[in-house]
Amino acid sequence: MYTTSTAFLEALQEAGVSYIFANFGSDHPAIIESLTDAANKNKELPKVIISPHEFVAMSAAHGYAQLTGEPQGVIVHVECGTQNLGGAIHNAFKAKVPVLVYAGASPYTQEGELTGSRNEFIHWYQDVNDQRGIMRGYTKYDNEIRTGKNVKQLVHRSLQISKSEPQGPVYLMGPRETMEEETERVEIDSSLWTPVSPSALPVENVQELVSHLLKANNPLVVTSYLGKKEAAVEELVKLAEKLAIPVFESVPQTMNFPADHPMHVGYQWNEDKQHPVLAKADVILAIDSDVPWIPVKNKPSEDAVIYYIDADPLKEDMPLWYIPSRRFHQADSLTALKQINLALEKESPDESLVSARREQITAFHSEMKEAVKNAEQLNRDIITPEYLTACVREVMDDNTIILNEAITNYGVVTSHIGATRPGSYFSSGAGSLGWNGGAALGMKLAHPDKTVISLTGDGSYLFSVPSVVHTMAEQYETPFLTIIYNNFGWNAPKHSTLGVHPEGIAKQSNQFWINFNPNSQLAKVAEAAGNAYAEVVEEPGRVKGALETALTHVKNGRSAVLDVRIPKV
Repeated sequence: MYTTSTAFLEALQEAGVSYIFANFGSDHPAIIESLTDAANKNKELPKVIISPHEFVAMSAAHGYAQLTGEPQGVIVHVECGTQNLGGAIHNAFKAKVPVLVYAGASPYTQEGELTGSRNEFIHWYQDVNDQRGIMRGYTKYDNEIRTGKNVKQLVHRSLQISKSEPQGPVYLMGPRETMEEETERVEIDSSLWTPVSPSALPVENVQELVSHLLKANNPLVVTSYLGKKEAAVEELVKLAEKLAIPVFESVPQTMNFPADHPMHVGYQWNEDKQHPVLAKADVILAIDSDVPWIPVKNKPSEDAVIYYIDADPLKEDMPLWYIPSRRFHQADSLTALKQINLALEKESPDESLVSARREQITAFHSEMKEAVKNAEQLNRDIITPEYLTACVREVMDDNTIILNEAITNYGVVTSHIGATRPGSYFSSGAGSLGWNGGAALGMKLAHPDKTVISLTGDGSYLFSVPSVVHTMAEQYETPFLTIIYNNFGWNAPKHSTLGVHPEGIAKQSNQFWINFNPNSQLAKVAEAAGNAYAEVVEEPGRVKGALETALTHVKNGRSAVLDVRIPKV
């Protein structure tokens, strides 16, 4: 029988969805029937990845889309499964990652009037007034499937919205009777449902921006996620080299600019320090950055001329957000940079000014890299985060993808990994911890040929639901390496408390309520659940050897987790 569920699954296939990360429940009998029927007939549909926890399912879809730009499907169980997506839907929404989430809904009949009518007690408890409202603050679009006659149109519209800039997750729900409904097949031409075309800078404003860049003594580019498009990185390098413009990465979600390029002037996370290049800048191009700086810690001068370019320049989903920009442009970064570079081809920069600036920024870059190198020196007594990250950099190759959820060591990882290739480095792009495990699964599914290394704090490792992550990794043959920067607690709340109360009671008492059980064997969770190789590393001299052993296991098809003990919080 051809049902609404059959049409729904076909629409996902037509739209190019490769995987459905699924946590099935009592609302999905028709979907299960359709999937089994398709399998028996060798009918091609997206592959189902059974996901024992919804947070991991969403994080995996997030990671896959981050790496490929292609949204995947997530299927969860009514409002309970929707709520169990938890912080993972926050991450996808804030990081502007396209994902389609589908949830069933409790049946709307109870006396057998229709196929799928209520037949389990849970159907009454799971019937809520506004299931879609759970997701409304975290999705670009939500709707209810009411009939199989237009379900394909709803799926294609949802994915069109999801993939259009600013990208983000979308949510569909359907009650059991609707998904069981017999219907007729509808043919859809997916080429008629493409995302909205990228926006460009207004022609009259391109020259204004270019003129300011040409006249600037100390121009600067600030970015966070421009590297979502690899071609945009190339255009940014071209601009930086043409005018000797330094590039500063604030809260980087991707590799946005090669760390070894002489115009790269570093990264900033929550460090309580003013960046000297930002302070000195007289013209700033902030492009693809939600948080280009934190004003109470690090900001440009009041006289700086700022241009802001982003797919979402108003940040309407951030109630408090503003920067003093001369112009706000809603534009695609790749398109905008092409326009700027094209306009510069007709200009003649002041070569003496450019040359002097190139020499100055190159010297700053060299000093910065020397400081990074000095911080990596081996300490015979403790494993420092800097040394650990440097060892990871030394054992990885050009076929490696780094995931960074090291939280209070975010800055250490970005600086000491020093990513140089687009698509080789990612952070979650948002604030809900635990993205690392599911995202590593999704990225490995997207690129089985790549080596995926997840660098995580012990807190964010626990948030990732590692038991689920690693049972899935073994089941679906997606081995990756996890390195836990284990300081036995949440360092972030301590930093936050000291940031507000530097000499407060908590500091005087040295009590921050952040310490974890020191006897926990975190890597053993992965070993028990997913047959991962597990090792605790406590001696600095063992770090490189342990990394090499773990990578050997990963390349032989077995996940590995290294619980590396760094100084306690």
